[in-house]
Amino acid sequence: MLIPKVSIIGSGNVGMRYAYSLMMANLARSIVIFDIDKKRTEGEAMDLASCMPFVSPVDIAVGDYPDLKGSDIIVITAGAKQKPGENRLGLAKQNVGIYKEIIPKIMKYAEGAIFIIVTNPVDVLSYAAYKISQKPWQEIIGSGTVLDSARFRLLLSKHCNVDARNVHAYILGEHGDSEFPVWSRAMIGGVLFKDYCPMCNKCNAKTTLPGIFNEVKNFAYEIIERKGETSYGVGLALTRITSAILKDENSILPVSSLVDNYYDVSGVYMSVPAVVDKKGVRELLKLKLEPEEISNFQESAKLIKEVIKSSGL
Repeated sequence: MLIPKVSIIGSGNVGMRYAYSLMMANLARSIVIFDIDKKRTEGEAMDLASCMPFVSPVDIAVGDYPDLKGSDIIVITAGAKQKPGENRLGLAKQNVGIYKEIIPKIMKYAEGAIFIIVTNPVDVLSYAAYKISQKPWQEIIGSGTVLDSARFRLLLSKHCNVDARNVHAYILGEHGDSEFPVWSRAMIGGVLFKDYCPMCNKCNAKTTLPGIFNEVKNFAYEIIERKGETSYGVGLALTRITSAILKDENSILPVSSLVDNYYDVSGVYMSVPAVVDKKGVRELLKLKLEPEEISNFQESAKLIKEVIKSSGL
């Protein structure tokens, strides 16, 4: 029986929230954590180890690049942090420089692993990992708008007073300021929102629904302003992606993937619904979008491409 091994590059708050969530989900039997701050990372691993009597057995180790060998999944959270008032794209050049250093070293020991990219701006850094590693695009997955879409479903469920598991709605495009909601495909219990809202008659949809999306888009900024970082939701979102891969679930998730002729957009990583299995991204699903949504998608792609170019990729 194969023993799943997951390695985490970066022991900051996001990396460690993910490690904890991964351990609690009983998805991996071996977790390797690597960070240039070895002393802190050792402390984090010791803290996690104290949980062992309460969870299924898992080996947690502090490692270096050679210890990545045999990993099924490499999750990269390393990079400069987003500061209060700073947008994600402002981090691009600095973090691309970091990726140019670490990706070749990771490839030396774990070229067969699937990479999950978390570092912001995640769409730019996913493209950077793809270009630097020269791996098949299917094996480079950005965390994308998995968390944004979950927040979207949560706020819609609260507004409509229904279980969030019965709300199906996506945030697509950039994981950032140019992301957009796909209202035309949003559903509650199989009923499109355009049909559900007249039945509900709870609010003025034209004014209320845009406000819900703006709350989703600014969710992370509000958290960062208050506590300096976001990590709990990201950790769980990463665990959800990990589960889809390790369990070969063929789950549909809005991860950041390389799009090719998707509404005339090619050669850029951005979030669209993707079927995720043990090999990474199996295929991208092309939603039927309204003209305004297509325009939003193309504008988002244009913005990401401009940042990629300015980052020296």
